[in-house]
Amino acid sequence: MNIGISCYPVYGGSGVVATELGKALAQRGHQIHFIAYSIPFRLEHITRNIAFHEVSVTNYPLFQYPPYALSLTSMMVDVAKFEALDLLHVHYAIPHATSAVLAREILERQGIRIPVVTTLHGTDITIVGQDPSFLPVVKYSIDQSDGVTAVSKYLRDETIEAFGTGDRIEVIPNFIDAARFKRRPNDSLRRAMCAGDEHILIHISNFRPVKNASHVVRVLRRLRRQGLAVRLLFVGDGPDRPAVEHLARELGVHKHVRFLGKQGPVEEILSIADVFLMPSGSESFGLAALEAMACGVPVVSSDAGGLPELLNGSDAGYICPLGDIDTYTKRCMQLFRNQAQHKRMATSARQYAVRHFQTAAVVSQYETYYEQVRTKVGTASGNT
Repeated sequence: MNIGISCYPVYGGSGVVATELGKALAQRGHQIHFIAYSIPFRLEHITRNIAFHEVSVTNYPLFQYPPYALSLTSMMVDVAKFEALDLLHVHYAIPHATSAVLAREILERQGIRIPVVTTLHGTDITIVGQDPSFLPVVKYSIDQSDGVTAVSKYLRDETIEAFGTGDRIEVIPNFIDAARFKRRPNDSLRRAMCAGDEHILIHISNFRPVKNASHVVRVLRRLRRQGLAVRLLFVGDGPDRPAVEHLARELGVHKHVRFLGKQGPVEEILSIADVFLMPSGSESFGLAALEAMACGVPVVSSDAGGLPELLNGSDAGYICPLGDIDTYTKRCMQLFRNQAQHKRMATSARQYAVRHFQTAAVVSQYETYYEQVRTKVGTASGNT
């Protein structure tokens, strides 16, 4: 198939999943066309059957805010026509689903019918999408998509409740490349990050307020007050990072924190970590937690959103009440102090991730769903 994929190309779960999906589909022989304002973060290089189409926005003086959604629509129309796309798969409802639906309508007037599949990732539904200034457009875009997927049952149910979309949303979970995300001990990297006797606590996110990165700093202070030698590694960047850095200084733990910024090969850093802490206030799935599990890192998480769904039935970590700093601290302390327990849970985390979230199985689900949508659209078109 010739597949167009649009996503946010920045550091974050939806862009990572979209990019990894496109790469995996390309490996299976599909022709992939990424359509975005810059090359996606995880698209390390362009291969023979992967193309990138940059969306540029005209900075005309009339516009206070350049209309990216319209430029994206125009590029979708152009790529669909001249690359003979079979399907558009857009990730994150705003503005990608809206642009794709408009592009499809423009193409239909030219005698071209392109199915649109929208994948919902989380805050496009749970936070941004329910803002009154966006809600009618998001609802319309979901309703008008030919196929809709969500990365968890939690997100599917949230979408149905918030938007009244009907029970037609397919749940296809996020996934990991188990060959890439596996533990690779690296003593020299570990020595560069911390002293020999220190445990490593890690948090990876885009530092939006909903990620509660400040809670991780508060957990670190409590752990050190309990006499534990712990080094905290922050990976990623975003709007909350300055405030988190300030908090680390204010609480007197800044010497025990490393801010590493955005990192491509996160599996290398995860391979030296002991515990992954994800205290998010909203998390539709928890891709970063899954990647940690695949690298043999036990997870301590909040009970928000899809995180219990990810960890349910596993011995991969602990689920704690949202915002409960004491419980986060207690669970991290258990893992740091009990080596036998840590080893058991690290092994279970890896096994669980590989058993349930391998790339091959999930990509096959997408291929099957694409064919179902194309068949439905073809049948509908034949009846008109």
